[in-house]
Amino acid sequence: MGDQHFLIDEKVIDRIIRYAELDGKETVLEIGAGTGNLTKNLAKNAANVIAIESDHRLVEVLDDLSLTNVKVIHGDALQVEFPKFDKVVSNLPYSISSDITFKLLKHDFALGILMYQHEFAKRMTATTGTENYGRLSVVTQYLAEAQILEIVPKTALYPQAEVKSAIVRLVPRTQNLDRDFFLDFVAAMFTQRRKQMKNAIINAAHMLNLGDARKLIEMLPRDLMSKRPEKLYPEELAALSNLIYGIRHETPI
Repeated sequence: MGDQHFLIDEKVIDRIIRYAELDGKETVLEIGAGTGNLTKNLAKNAANVIAIESDHRLVEVLDDLSLTNVKVIHGDALQVEFPKFDKVVSNLPYSISSDITFKLLKHDFALGILMYQHEFAKRMTATTGTENYGRLSVVTQYLAEAQILEIVPKTALYPQAEVKSAIVRLVPRTQNLDRDFFLDFVAAMFTQRRKQMKNAIINAAHMLNLGDARKLIEMLPRDLMSKRPEKLYPEELAALSNLIYGIRHETPI
């Protein structure tokens, strides 16, 4: 069961269901279904629930609930191919928060209501130039509208968590870019968040398969090349990612 903390506060569960705005027609994805406290309530309000759980003991618990509109998938959510879903509603295992968020943002869905550690949620919603601003902030805010809905006390979970949690509302945005390259580009830039962009791109050229990075930089906006990654807005980093991706595929350098 690792780092899973099961949501036991019925009032918090009720609010999560309300935030999800379910109308009985959706297919809902739940990651880290655990003992099924949230799953049972999702099943009452959604047409179908896809519950992913990696622990075989918990899979047996979920199966024993005998919920006819719930499909339980035994597997690692980072490895499982997600079936088509309309909304994702989950109390996420802490250790996969970052990777699972990036994976989710590669999919098309209408709404996410997700519970994270509070500190993680603050990083998701951090503004440009602040201490918490980083790869997670850029990717989340460019690919979705993210909002912290409420802070959840430690006592709402069992075993009791060491830190507070937060419920985050994610609404994906339709963006015209190669998401895989964008994720790789932002990750590479934020390993060097305090270097100028031109130096960060040169240093990351081999990681991103950019060819002659110095020649590439001459083709990019000069004003952005002198700034640090941590000072660029998500939209600016996305525009650079798009530009570099296009140059790399259309003009071998």
